[in-house]
Amino acid sequence: MAILKVIEVLAESDQSWEAAAQAAVADAGKTLRGMRSIYVENFQATVRDGKIDKYRVNAKITFEVDN
Repeated sequence: MAILKVIEVLAESDQSWEAAAQAAVADAGKTLRGMRSIYVENFQATVRDGKIDKYRVNAKITFEVDN
């Protein structure tokens, strides 16, 4: 039986929401092993001069805990 844990991650990108989700996985991957999934819970953006400046995601990342 695998033990799984979920953490919440906030990430941003100046390119897209998909790039922000990739950044969340890349940053979490620096300290976590055994990542299984990412669930993007919320999409946000900041606006500057009438254009989207930063794309932000709140995501939950599931990973397996070592026994």
